[in-house]
Amino acid sequence: MEMIEILKVIFLGVVEGISEWLPISSTGHMILVDEFIKLNVSDAFMEFFLVVIQLGAIMAVVVIYFWKLLPLKKNHGKILIDYDTMSLWFKIIVACVPAAIIGILFDDIIDAMFYNPFTVACTLIIYGILFIIVEKRNKNKQPQVTELKDVTYKLAFFIGIFQLLALIPGTSRSGATILGGILIGMSRTVAAEFTFFLAIPVMFGASLLKMLKFGFVFTSAEIMTLVLGMVVAFVVSIVAIKFLMQYIKKNDFTVFGWYRIVLGLMVLGYFFL
Repeated sequence: MEMIEILKVIFLGVVEGISEWLPISSTGHMILVDEFIKLNVSDAFMEFFLVVIQLGAIMAVVVIYFWKLLPLKKNHGKILIDYDTMSLWFKIIVACVPAAIIGILFDDIIDAMFYNPFTVACTLIIYGILFIIVEKRNKNKQPQVTELKDVTYKLAFFIGIFQLLALIPGTSRSGATILGGILIGMSRTVAAEFTFFLAIPVMFGASLLKMLKFGFVFTSAEIMTLVLGMVVAFVVSIVAIKFLMQYIKKNDFTVFGWYRIVLGLMVLGYFFL
């Protein structure tokens, strides 16, 4: 594997690690970066890589929130079931159902129709505007749900509906679910954490689908590309998640809305002017 290819993979891993958790669309950014930084791989492997690299980012959530997500707790030498955590996992599963059904049924159609720079630019701009509008609308409102344990199954299902929007590249899965969470009364912290946890089964499932479609036979260079990309995405994701959770304690998402609008306009300008 040549040094220039290694540097490209590292750059893609950095982009994935940052954009997966900030509400700016990881898939959209990866599609756009791929327009300028072409890996020396087949189109089929590149499509596979852009999904599977997200596993590195997901592992960052598992590591950071391991004890919070573990449904087993030790108490006086005994292993006990934490029913609040078990309930949280059931709510996560409920939230996964809508995207799982639509994703499995229409994965190829969505890829063919929407994986292009024009769609990415439009969704970046549209949801950037929505972020600004929602934040202004909720500026003086107090959230009704301020702790994860207060998320009901009904709210979890609605988050799953909002996640459907993220099937269109450029939307941002975290952006759609955080925005949806804020709209239905969650605090930014609860909406962000629930989004992080929701990503675990969603991205593992998406990666498994891509693996089944692509197959399990890889060259040594492809294996190195996948491993390096995931490791870089993992390390950068840890930093990005901690940054975001600190940032939203004192700030809203308006700045990300403006970022999306500016980036979307730049993409339109580049590809069409």
